[in-house]
Amino acid sequence: MSADEARAMRDAVSQFVRAFGLHRPEQTPCGQAMSVSEAHALAEIDREGGLRQVELARRLRLEKSTVSRLVGQLTGRGWVERADAAGDGRGVWLTLTGQGRRAADRLAAAREARFAALLDRIPPDERPAILAAVRRLAEAADDQ
Repeated sequence: MSADEARAMRDAVSQFVRAFGLHRPEQTPCGQAMSVSEAHALAEIDREGGLRQVELARRLRLEKSTVSRLVGQLTGRGWVERADAAGDGRGVWLTLTGQGRRAADRLAAAREARFAALLDRIPPDERPAILAAVRRLAEAADDQ
């Protein structure tokens, strides 16, 4: 890869981050009043119906201490409950509260609407290539 290609990639990703709103710490790109980390944590816990905290850290690719603080924020908002993980005295099991389920539902609906609106702005014949490119970019980032 040339230096020009690397700069073009950097600029394109930076432009996307800003245009999509990923640089705003106080809200998600779909307009929900929570951090992107909180949104991803809620979605993961919701998807599984409950999750061990260590598994949440693995899925979010965050350090255990960072996830511990994140879970503290979610608990403080009344969205997540902590309990001892079955069969593991040191493990923590996370579930959504009723309020957390409602927040996760709002988040899911807002995400669906945001991504549908984004795809609507791309011509239908270009969508498969865009989706393939985004998946490939994620795989390349994952390999590092």
